[in-house]
Amino acid sequence: MGTRAHRPVKWATMLTKPKIWTWFLIVVCVAMMLPAAYGHGVSGADAKFVEANKGAAIGPFVYLGAKHMVTGYDHLMFLVGVIFFLYRLKDVVQYVTLFTIGHSVTLLAGVLGGIHANPFLIDAVIGLSVAYKAFDNMDGFKRFLGFQPNTKLAVLVFGLFHGFGLATKLQELALTQDGLVANILSFNVGVEIGQACALTAVLIALSYWRMRPGFVRHAFATNTLLMAGGFVLVGYQLTGYLVTRT
Repeated sequence: MGTRAHRPVKWATMLTKPKIWTWFLIVVCVAMMLPAAYGHGVSGADAKFVEANKGAAIGPFVYLGAKHMVTGYDHLMFLVGVIFFLYRLKDVVQYVTLFTIGHSVTLLAGVLGGIHANPFLIDAVIGLSVAYKAFDNMDGFKRFLGFQPNTKLAVLVFGLFHGFGLATKLQELALTQDGLVANILSFNVGVEIGQACALTAVLIALSYWRMRPGFVRHAFATNTLLMAGGFVLVGYQLTGYLVTRT
């Protein structure tokens, strides 16, 4: 599979190093102090514009969609994990397309179809998707569980949750029905534009990094940090869910 190419280092050996898990715990503790871990929504000024808008506003909603994706660290963290070990453009396109299909379906279904879910639980699954992909990149499933999940199916399924996460942010706003379909479609187009721009930058950086001699060694540490960040997101969202339930 594309995610399994060019990894000569024994991940199992690195998983047993105490230093790795020390850094893991440090990252978790530091990240827990960051309010950004609660997940990003639509900013105040943008939210006011969306709620005050009447009729179709294609350009502004394309911009808002692109901005939301480019600043959406949870989505970008997952995508970085997805393409981290993809060396062929064909594989990148396949995986990103699956993610795009998933999040487009639930974004449109959530907002236009009126399908609702608890945003904290959805965002918790999004955080879990980040941890899952990092763990997968570290060969964690084979090492500890003795099997390898279907990576493409996982990307598609998690894409559905990422799209639903976007939908819950828009559902928090008082959206007018006038021009809603055109605006949400424009927002989704903007998300794809933002995703393409962000991924292009990530791929350029990864391509350069892969030419450096220490890539594989540092790749493990990077995925450890990604996994830590994912678990922090899960913890914050579940805490938010429990707090709002009391």
